[in-house]
Amino acid sequence: MKYLDEYRDPVLAKKILAEIHRITTKPWTLMEVCGGQTHTIVKQGIDEALPEGVRMIHGPGCPVCVTPLEQVDKALAIAARPDVIFTSYGDMLRVPGSSTDLLALKARGADVRIVYSPLDALKVAMANPDKQVVFFAVGFETTAPANAMAIAQAAQRGIENYSVLVSHVLVPPAMTALLDSPTNQVQGFLAAGHVCAVMGWTEYEPIAAKYRTPIVVTGFEPLDLLEGILMAIRQLEEGRAEVENQYARAVKREGVPPAQKQIFEVFEVGDRKWRGVGEIPMSGYHLRPAYARFDAEARFDVGEIRTNEHPACIAGAILTGEKIPLDCTAYGTLCTPQKPLGAPMVSAEGTCAAFYAAARGLGVGAGGVGARGVGARTVSVG
Repeated sequence: MKYLDEYRDPVLAKKILAEIHRITTKPWTLMEVCGGQTHTIVKQGIDEALPEGVRMIHGPGCPVCVTPLEQVDKALAIAARPDVIFTSYGDMLRVPGSSTDLLALKARGADVRIVYSPLDALKVAMANPDKQVVFFAVGFETTAPANAMAIAQAAQRGIENYSVLVSHVLVPPAMTALLDSPTNQVQGFLAAGHVCAVMGWTEYEPIAAKYRTPIVVTGFEPLDLLEGILMAIRQLEEGRAEVENQYARAVKREGVPPAQKQIFEVFEVGDRKWRGVGEIPMSGYHLRPAYARFDAEARFDVGEIRTNEHPACIAGAILTGEKIPLDCTAYGTLCTPQKPLGAPMVSAEGTCAAFYAAARGLGVGAGGVGARGVGARTVSVG
């Protein structure tokens, strides 16, 4: 890839859109799994430009958003301890727990620090041997290799004042859970390109075959998404259900084996609860017994915490694609990026944040690749 502009060409976007319209003969429902893809789709109005009857459902592809409220409350309980330096990526600091968030806790004197990698957190632990340093390990498979590496290095160096609050979730089991749901409407998926860049797409092949559901590994730029949608609809129209790779410049079928080896040295797969979805079998990473001493939940005895979701927030229905932010009575009123009720309004990948940033339902006009014409938004397409 030389220039991002190559994947934001409005002339090419119009050609791909025209081809989507040409080949579509039936209504189809597709889901993009990644929150970054959701933001591009909504910002550019791609969903509005598709043929009538072709619908995009915004899936549970934001790792911050699907982090269970229990894990956020556990983070708050640990971070409030005077002997703890709690470290996290910045997007977790404003995710609301049952009563507060990490940023408010920091304002009240807790030692909460933003880091840019778990290796940064490990350095904090080395520099503060009199403190317990905890890293909030949130994310899909994409961030797991770095978290596994930091834990392995802590073990090798004997850094015993470092631990992780693990909340890793896995994409394929979530897709299976959605397809198994009696309310499922998804007929094809756009798979997250960054996850597949690490893990490859072999895990998706049995899903496509069993459920007769096309899966297209897709990138994040406007032309990536338009081409991914075209590929998925072409499969549906032709009666095929395969895994195809639109994101060939970054993804190989086998992924990155050394990264996978690092993950499975430290983590094993087990059940994991998803915010708004519930527990999905074998859908998350947990520390292997050899590394259990780095488990912050056990170290600080926060395994049992009861939570209290805000009654006005419909994050669960939004994360599963059953509803969109415009269906929420709190959207844009009680719930805004400045005062969020739920994680989808906080995260840079959250669906509610995407709708709000694009002024959907807020009475503010915006351009994009939709009805107002490809390239009307100067930032991305054109």
